[in-house]
Amino acid sequence: MTSTTRRGRPRETDARRLELSALRLFATQGFEQTTVEQIAVGVGVSKRTFFRYFDSKVAVLWHAFDTEIDAIRAGLAEAPAELPIIAAVRHGVLAANRRSSMDLAELRVRITLLRAVPELMASATRHYEAWARVIADFVAQRTGQPADSLYPLAIGRATLAICRAAYDQWAPRADHDLATYLDLALRGLEAGFADSAITAPEPGSGVIEV
Repeated sequence: MTSTTRRGRPRETDARRLELSALRLFATQGFEQTTVEQIAVGVGVSKRTFFRYFDSKVAVLWHAFDTEIDAIRAGLAEAPAELPIIAAVRHGVLAANRRSSMDLAELRVRITLLRAVPELMASATRHYEAWARVIADFVAQRTGQPADSLYPLAIGRATLAICRAAYDQWAPRADHDLATYLDLALRGLEAGFADSAITAPEPGSGVIEV
């Protein structure tokens, strides 16, 4: 007698379907006007299923961003040890951002909402800080410095700012994929933060005398 095991839909599949349903509704009828029930109905699942994946509508919109954080962490872990630190940072960021102009419509919806909806704007700091922290932790590990010391924090936040600037240039043009813009911007950062500079001891007091 043989038995078969029923395989359910992979977890990420439902999360992605809910995410796309939410983005469609947000774009057509607005964030505040869209309900969790409408998002769930859009893919034929229940509200209970929605809450298996997301805590709220806000969490849906940040899903791809938080997934990118995990991808950057993995890319940094795979960066060749012989790469200079900022080159390794560039490697990790690019590994997580292989997007083409085909992704433009979805990304535009996200960024428009994040800039226009107060509830989403209020949630941004935590997510951006988590993104920068992944970079800072990597720099700290490579330099042997504490993660909350000057150079790891500076590089984490500078990388975030540079990547956001690259996106702002890419979004209205989409003449190349996003990675092209990120690569060019991060090469500028790489030129400024040489290993010989960021591995130098920091002042014990945390104050740099000039």
